[in-house]
Amino acid sequence: MESPSGLTEIRIYNESKFWFPGRWVGGISLIISPLLLLTGVLLRLPYHFFFPQQLAAYQEYPTLIFAAYSFFLAGNILLSLAVFTLIQLIGLRKPNWAISGGIMVSLGLFARTFHAGIDHLAFQLVPINNLELATKTVASSYGAYHIVSALSPFILFGWVVLAIGAYISGVLRIVPSLALGLMALLMIGVLKGSSATSVVATTGLCVAFIPLGLKVISNGPQPKLVTVVKWTVFLIVLLIILYFLGQAG
Repeated sequence: MESPSGLTEIRIYNESKFWFPGRWVGGISLIISPLLLLTGVLLRLPYHFFFPQQLAAYQEYPTLIFAAYSFFLAGNILLSLAVFTLIQLIGLRKPNWAISGGIMVSLGLFARTFHAGIDHLAFQLVPINNLELATKTVASSYGAYHIVSALSPFILFGWVVLAIGAYISGVLRIVPSLALGLMALLMIGVLKGSSATSVVATTGLCVAFIPLGLKVISNGPQPKLVTVVKWTVFLIVLLIILYFLGQAG
């Protein structure tokens, strides 16, 4: 049976069963992660996607480019929790598709996070040395082998497998499933900026994940206002503590 929103009715909430990362964390991640990715993509869209232009853009607009890459990285990290949630839902009916697509996409997200670390270091070379030297250093090491490079194809094919699994399991209908598969178009690699296909891919992720996230968090008991306030205060304090601990090294 299908709901008016187009999502198949799957009972997500069940007090007797545990699943990771949980209804609230999973649902909120489904909503927030694609928006963060799309924001990062749009912020760096005006600049050519290849690394010399990305480094030049950082020299001229360091705050903007830092924000763009930070939004994208934060979205990528939260996306892992969103993907775990989708794997859980697909696995209720099509476990093999959930496992295969979930493994590929999860490993691919590790590759993107690894590349984000390289991006951060490369950008630091611009003020520490200069743009010319930073560009030369990146160009000289661009093809250097690392074991994570073997994971890059996973995220491209993984989104297609996950999209097929979402459709045949009934978690998503045809349009959101096709939109999810568009994530295979998102470029992967070091200092990769944005292009039109990046906007298409991350917009497709929004189309697929945001309605599903709303469905997940609405499928079950709702917390009281006092509970929401307590958790909000707790998370804000926790984030402040984590920030200062992170700055300490």
